[in-house]
Amino acid sequence: MRRYIFLIIIVVALLTTGSSFGFAAGSELSFSRMIIAQTAVEKASGYVIGNRPITILMFSVVIGLILAIVIWASRRTQNVADFYSARGAITGTQNGWAIAGDFLSAASFLGVSGLIALFGFDGFMYAIGAIVAYVTVLLIVAEPCRNTGRYTVGDVVSFRSSPRIVRGVVACSTILISTLYLTAQMVGAGKLINLLLDIPYKWAIIGVGSLMVVSVTFGGMYATTWVQIIKAALLMVGVVVLTTLVGSRVGFDPLRLFADVTDNQYIKDWVQLRLLNDAIPKPGLDYGTRFLQPGLLLKDVWDQLSLGMAFVLGTAGMPHILMRFFTVPTAQDARKSVLVAMFIIGIFFIFTLILGMGSALFVGPQKIFAVDKGGNMAVLLLSQKLGSMFSPIAGDLLLAFLCAVAFVTILAVVSGLVLASAGAMSHDIYVNIIKKGAASPRAQMRAAQITSLAVGIPAILVGMAAEKQNVAHIGVLAFALASSGNLPAVTLSLFWRKMNTAGICGGLIVGTLVCLGLVMVSPNVNYPKLTAERAQKTIIALEQKQANGETLNASETDALTQAQLDYADNNQGKSMFGLDRPLFPLKNPGIVSIPVGFLAAIFFALAFPNKKEEQAFDELYVKQITGIGVSKAISH
Repeated sequence: MRRYIFLIIIVVALLTTGSSFGFAAGSELSFSRMIIAQTAVEKASGYVIGNRPITILMFSVVIGLILAIVIWASRRTQNVADFYSARGAITGTQNGWAIAGDFLSAASFLGVSGLIALFGFDGFMYAIGAIVAYVTVLLIVAEPCRNTGRYTVGDVVSFRSSPRIVRGVVACSTILISTLYLTAQMVGAGKLINLLLDIPYKWAIIGVGSLMVVSVTFGGMYATTWVQIIKAALLMVGVVVLTTLVGSRVGFDPLRLFADVTDNQYIKDWVQLRLLNDAIPKPGLDYGTRFLQPGLLLKDVWDQLSLGMAFVLGTAGMPHILMRFFTVPTAQDARKSVLVAMFIIGIFFIFTLILGMGSALFVGPQKIFAVDKGGNMAVLLLSQKLGSMFSPIAGDLLLAFLCAVAFVTILAVVSGLVLASAGAMSHDIYVNIIKKGAASPRAQMRAAQITSLAVGIPAILVGMAAEKQNVAHIGVLAFALASSGNLPAVTLSLFWRKMNTAGICGGLIVGTLVCLGLVMVSPNVNYPKLTAERAQKTIIALEQKQANGETLNASETDALTQAQLDYADNNQGKSMFGLDRPLFPLKNPGIVSIPVGFLAAIFFALAFPNKKEEQAFDELYVKQITGIGVSKAISH
């Protein structure tokens, strides 16, 4: 059996690394020709990204490390307990690093810093919510989930309800949330490899997806945990080095960094022409200072509040995060792991502000946008620029290291998401619904591995379809779904006596559907006619300036050309749902969908009471406080 595992691992390694040597399907580039060739994006932006031999070498080392972990973990993964929870043998400190590795995703590392580089203050709003998100986890769900669950969220909420119905609904919610958040990671991986190794985007997605599936299928929670721990450590090293380089350019004075940002002409032009769409400068408006003020991305205070609610509350409902609390031996370790994770995550997101602003200042939003419209490559471009201060090879080495770290970051998070989805499909649906809990240990293990393979296919397809989206934005929508459906179900099940099967299913279904429905008619969807209207305003203003005999500068000429293209491409279009403009004004629906989810859960629980499930609350309460039946009773 292990010989077959080894062969599969080698095939995936070749698929992921070998294609970077020019052997991807349809590619006729030799290795030497590929190294000197620039991607189409690089040609368009005039910015050469990295040294391909160095980048390929770094990627190969990282992939080799991952495969070694998978081989080691496969030898320890003998049963279902090993596969889903590493048999509860992960310490609190290790789990804290793993949680940080799980949470600090491509959306965090690439997306948030990119949003700050393109939108200034509003981009940092995505980081602020993440810094305090684990307060909710620590105070509400960490210890109770550890004491009442076994492998999945379904274990927690089905303790005193109709298990088959509840597990089915919770499993569907878990798969939906994990797929959406998985999309953010897959897009980041595809963009990264496409840009740096000149592999077509779809083949990059296939390679990452294949490595992800192998890691989870054969390594289970052991492999996932240690990939996350190593990834978190490497990520913090890379971020500290890069932040130090940014600080050295501004005398380690954060006030000087912000002052330089507001004085930078490229940033002023970006805010004026791209973000505010002012073809003619408005008298008295300092566009540099405007970059440090809210409203460039989140134009409504309610949108900012909604985003914060989704982040702070959604983390406590993310299935792959909750799953991590089943891997520690005691409730004290569960609490300790949250504290360790909060410390690491807090430091990381403070650094993202410096890196985002540094990217805008030293690379420029125009170049970042030219390379990737979502801004996801901002930090990587910054690393090459600052490393090159010492020598070109230093810039290439730093870039290659951070690219490899970003790749491990993506793989670590997607592994956790795939494991959560596989657990929902195999443990909740197959074992407890189809087999009614009567599946043999061997059948459970086989089901876990088969579902891990099955989850990988839609993940790859969704990653291909979402190529042009900003990964931070997609990721936050997953948090909105988790806070609207999972959070009401979990918290009310644990702490409200009257919560029952009807309340769990009602809160999950209504909260999730309302959240999805609002997203489909919100500004998240592309509305071509709005794009055409904005472009038309720019065209009219600049053509009027020309008609008055004034000469356009280079930035204005580029803006006019782009506006003409945007108008021609979007004038007759509609959104994917046939709308001309959004019906719901906010980008994040959390401020509406979260209360709706809680109210729906309460309404259905009261409308369809169940005395038997109410009476079982006392047993659940004692278990979540003491851990009886899961671990030794603990003092409080």
